This record gives sequence, structure tokens and C-alpha cells, in this order.
Amino acid sequence: MAWILALAGAAALALALTYIAYRVPFYNPLPHREDIFDIPAGDQYQTRREEMGALIREMDAIPCDEVNIISYDGTPLAARYYHVADGAPLQIEFHGWHGSAIRDFCGGNKLARQMGMNTLVVDQRAHGKSGGTTITFGLRERYDCLAWCRYAVERFPGATITLAGVSMGASTVLMAAGLDLPEEVTGIIADSPYSSPVDIISKVCRDVHLPPGLMLPFIKLGARLFGRFDLAETTAAREVAKAKVPILILHGEDDRFVPCDMSREIYDACPGPRMRVTFPGAGHGISYVIDPEGYRRAVVRFWEQSVRH
Repeated sequence: MAWILALAGAAALALALTYIAYRVPFYNPLPHREDIFDIPAGDQYQTRREEMGALIREMDAIPCDEVNIISYDGTPLAARYYHVADGAPLQIEFHGWHGSAIRDFCGGNKLARQMGMNTLVVDQRAHGKSGGTTITFGLRERYDCLAWCRYAVERFPGATITLAGVSMGASTVLMAAGLDLPEEVTGIIADSPYSSPVDIISKVCRDVHLPPGLMLPFIKLGARLFGRFDLAETTAAREVAKAKVPILILHGEDDRFVPCDMSREIYDACPGPRMRVTFPGAGHGISYVIDPEGYRRAVVRFWEQSVRH
């Protein structure tokens, strides 16, 4: 009897650890959604708090239309549409993990508007006004990206489409590159992408002094049991090998969350036209804030050389 109780106790403990391993990286219930004005902690962000706050307030004040669609698996998705001109190119923008559409794209959206693009700024699943409570690090989100592309083709016939993402959003659009995207999608811009969900979670485990070899089995099992997805299903590096459109990768050289070398791995896997531009001294996802002119030059050069027909 004692060994049965011990075995049951061990199983209960393993299940509890597995659930915790799911909750921490993947679960994001509605009451805990992010404040668009919440600047991340850390000196890289706080020293730029004034510039970031001004960009966020500027974007938040611009009139927009709220848009809603249903994704492939029934998840309701929300976005903001910013209109610049009839018939203009469209950029669809995807924010990062526990981020918000306005905060993460306060710079990139401004640049897109300055370049004469209409923009569709997405709340990723389990974020903002979109449905769902499980974040899958781009694995399900890439199919949401495809759903938004199909919506855009129907709503804006004839418009060329660029996909853009920051952090998890960058990996989302890069993973979507391996899908059968509409021919209207003519380019992808990825700012601070990680090479794979497993790679970035392993890196974060090391950052908090937890051995990835011990934690990853629980995290993968938690994803399967409670999130119903396979964390190792694919990677950004694997999916860009199937890309049929040009890709621009942007990355801060002082990124302390997603190592800059991860975007090099993705760049090396791209088979077609691609560019990679890094920004000295820039932290995670804030290259535009650190060097807006350099960021603009990179995006304009990519657009003129690789995307615009």
C-alpha cells in the first residue's frame, strides 16, 4: 500500500509541475491582458521611457476601425485598421509575447504610415481583445496570420500585402512564410525573431537559472496536455526555407532576451531574396526607438529593392 501511495504522490507532483510549466509561458487569461502603456522593466527600456511613451500615445490617438474575424480553429481575433489612402499597400502587424499591438508597433506602425501604407494591427490570440487563453509562440499564430491575409485579400482587392512582426510576432510571420500565403503577400519584415519556440524557452530557462534539460520535458508535456499543441512542431528557420517572398530581418545587437545570433540562423535558412540589418546598442524590439533613421533606411531599401513591383 505504501508504494502505491508513494507512486500516486509522485504522479500528482509530476502533473502539478507539468501544469505550472504550462501556465507560466503559455497561459494568458483575459483579466491579465497587458496595458498598452506599460513599458517593460530594465534599463534598456526605462532610459527610453519618454520616447516610447510619446510614440504609444501618438498611435493610440489616431482614429481606427476595429476589425474582427474568426480563425481556422474558431478563435475570435481582433485588430485595429488604420487607413491612409484608398488603394494603398497594406501592412499586417503582429506583436510579441505578452505584448500589445500599440506598444510593440508604436514605431513600426508610424514608419509604415509615413511610407503611405494602410495598416492592420493585430491582437494576437490570448492577447488584447482577441480570444483564447493559450499562447503557442507562433505555432498556432501562424495560421491566424494566414486567416488575416485571406481577410485582407477579400477586403482590399488588388492591394499588395506586407507582413510585419516583432519578437514572437516576428517568428509568427516567419513561420507563416512556410504556408500557402496569398499571392498578394509580397514581403515579410521580422524584428527580433527567435529561431524556434524550444530555443527561446531554453534560453529563458537558463536566464532564470533553471536547467533546460530538466524543465523542457515538463514544458513540452504541459503544452501537449493543457495547450493541445506540440512545442517542437516546427521552427522559424525551418519554415523560411519554404518562403516564396523576400524577407527583411532586423535585430538589436544588445538584445538580452532574443540573442541576435538567432536571427542569423533564420537569415541563413532563407532561400530567396533577404536582408538582415542589426543595430548597435539596441535592446529587444526597440531598434526603431534607438535608431529611427537607420531603421527607416533599412525598411525603405528593402521595400524598394525587393518588394515594390
